Amino acid sequence: MDAAWLERFDRYLATERRLAEHTRQRYRRDLEAFRRHCSDRGLSHWAEVGQAVVRGFIAQGRRRGLAATTLARQLAAVRSLYRFLLREGVAQADPAAGVRPPRAQHRLPGTLDPDEVADLLDSADLEDPLQARDAALFELVYASGLRLSEVVGLDLPDLDRSEGLVRVVGGKGAKDRIVPVGRQALRALAAWLRHRPAWADPATPALFVGRHGGRLGGRSVQRRLQRLARLRGLQRQVHPHMLRHSFATHLLESSGDLRAVQELLGHADITSTQVYTHLDFQHLAQVYDRAHPRARRRRDEDPEEPEP
Repeated sequence: MDAAWLERFDRYLATERRLAEHTRQRYRRDLEAFRRHCSDRGLSHWAEVGQAVVRGFIAQGRRRGLAATTLARQLAAVRSLYRFLLREGVAQADPAAGVRPPRAQHRLPGTLDPDEVADLLDSADLEDPLQARDAALFELVYASGLRLSEVVGLDLPDLDRSEGLVRVVGGKGAKDRIVPVGRQALRALAAWLRHRPAWADPATPALFVGRHGGRLGGRSVQRRLQRLARLRGLQRQVHPHMLRHSFATHLLESSGDLRAVQELLGHADITSTQVYTHLDFQHLAQVYDRAHPRARRRRDEDPEEPEP
């Protein structure tokens, strides 16, 4: 199997589809595993691959104990590769077209309730540079629904405090978007920007920097949030993406506007956003019970005698 086509596909993902580096790395790993699988079966050209080979690749992964989500991702990588090979005239058919991935167990993202968010974010000492930076960062993630990679990638010009907006560059699929910033986040950001000149060189563009003046990294953000959660007495693991999930859940509960939440999160496909419609079913059921005239009998009513 010619590995050169995998290199060409990677350049296509980088230049035409503008995928992030970590996404392309996953594609490379998955497709290199698929190439080895094909070569082990005596195949020497991408056009020789049939549906049975793809099914065998997925079945092999299942026997190795790979998660259903991993297998679905690998199958998606193979499909994307063959769309490219079809376009280039290297293959005449997509052998993955009729292959379905194993069904994954549906897992809902973890969220914090509004009281937990308040416990986490409301006690920062904004006169302390480190606390002010952390408060500004976490408030911004929760206020604007940012991914971890997006918030650490922000530069000073991306923030418009006068308009209360932030420009997010290069999320999944490298699509830009502009999202509002809440009042609490703007307050924390103002405090952090007063401290920032003591830590960062004037030529440094990064909005969030570490003590030595360099751009703050994702791992540092994760550690700082976990430390803060322990200090605030939260009895579970808290990670930055949980703040993004909480943003989406709380906004959807209040507004019911799924399309607006999709735009704010930067989801290319609304099916990615629809997971949040399942997060608070118990709350919705309680609202239904209270509001619908035929949902349940009022507590002050006597049960009717059954008809004979």
